[in-house]
Amino acid sequence: MRVLFCRKFLFLVGCLSLFVCNGKADPGMMQREKSEPVRLILDTDMGPDYDDVGAMAVMHALADSGEVQILATLSSNKDERCVPCIEVLNTYFNRPDIPVGAPKSEGGVSRTTWHKVKWTDVLPERYPHKTAKTSDAPDAVKVYRKVLSEQPDNSVVICTIGFFTNLKDLLLSEPDEYSSLPGRELIIKKVKRVVSMAGFFPKGREFNVYCDVPSSRIVTKSWPTEIIYSGFEIGNVIFTGKKLVQLSVENNPVKDAYALCFAEGDPNGRMSWDHTAVWVAIKGYEPYYHVERGTFQLLDDKGENSWIPDEKGRDLRLIEKVSPQEMAVQIENCMMHLPM
Repeated sequence: MRVLFCRKFLFLVGCLSLFVCNGKADPGMMQREKSEPVRLILDTDMGPDYDDVGAMAVMHALADSGEVQILATLSSNKDERCVPCIEVLNTYFNRPDIPVGAPKSEGGVSRTTWHKVKWTDVLPERYPHKTAKTSDAPDAVKVYRKVLSEQPDNSVVICTIGFFTNLKDLLLSEPDEYSSLPGRELIIKKVKRVVSMAGFFPKGREFNVYCDVPSSRIVTKSWPTEIIYSGFEIGNVIFTGKKLVQLSVENNPVKDAYALCFAEGDPNGRMSWDHTAVWVAIKGYEPYYHVERGTFQLLDDKGENSWIPDEKGRDLRLIEKVSPQEMAVQIENCMMHLPM
């Protein structure tokens, strides 16, 4: 009887978290429920920090609510544990067949987690996944080109919460078996916008930009669609994960990653850099953020960036509107969502 009660309780917790995740502060919720879900490709560097795990949990929670269709989940990081960790999360949320991929071009970045407890080792050891190591995954550019070619025109949102490596490779790609269009033209035809966790505004130096400066330079200068930047300063003041690690559930890789890293510190929660980009890519920036149009500028080979306000600029940057505390509540409710 107690086991049956626990199962019913966990089901109710999942339903409640999904309901709250859908946004009591979101007046556009009912309108979006009637519209088509966002067609999303997630590009992540899964591993140096564990906010990618929370961001993927948010994405899957919103997919369960019908707000997003996840087309692919790609690693921009060559570290061998990245794709296995991505697959762990996709499988946990009952989407094991989402296409994955990783960079195959020269250069690029391989960065492991800097936490003492190597959670990127722990998750693949504890949970099922199909790909043994990142280098076994398909070429991310091929996955991009295949997925984009199959989608309606001007319909795909790309959310990048890692390095710009894959986007650079896609931009420079040649026609292939999936499309007769070169990369730039394929992007113009199929991609609606990019939402990126990158940069520090109005001026600064940020990890995702400086780790692969050559790719950052090409993408930030030559990408042909709008890019919405969720800068370091946005997620840096939104702390999540404290309630998550207190959940009375077992065999949850999202909780495990946060609990393992929280043991080293972060008593008030972890910063939510990647979560905000995923949130805006799916839900839009209204009513959560103001935006300013302008131009992203990469200033030097060390990855320093600046921002030039310009009403005719290609890019937008997020500016705080809803308080960090309120955003933390909404984001963490999604992070605690249990699989359907």
